[in-house]
Amino acid sequence: MIFIDTNVVMYLTGGDHPLKLRSQEMLEEIINDQVKLVTDAEVYQEILHRYTALKYFERIPYAFDILNGLVDEVFSIDITVVEHAKTIILSYQQTTARDAIHLASMKVHKVQRIMTFDKDFDSFTSISRLF
Repeated sequence: MIFIDTNVVMYLTGGDHPLKLRSQEMLEEIINDQVKLVTDAEVYQEILHRYTALKYFERIPYAFDILNGLVDEVFSIDITVVEHAKTIILSYQQTTARDAIHLASMKVHKVQRIMTFDKDFDSFTSISRLF
């Protein structure tokens, strides 16, 4: 199982960027290997937040469609996940709230790999970052 982070979706649905092609290649490899892809509801919220801030409203449905087509499961953010995120933030105060939510969601659902370009995840030895 591999967790898909927001930045992969943003590169896929955004304009030209050097990481767009790498995102496409990584996903092709994973899909060809028939690995289950997952994410959490926070990734959708982040897409809404970022594209609304940029006023790229037309990209929102496209990003949602892409993500919906890729993932096999979307994890809810419930109190258990939030409590785990709190523990992560109190232990690693440099971690953002969004990253802590993803890490907590991964922990609750026993996901150990994340597809992301965010090097901040490298600080957590309990998971491996695909890049």
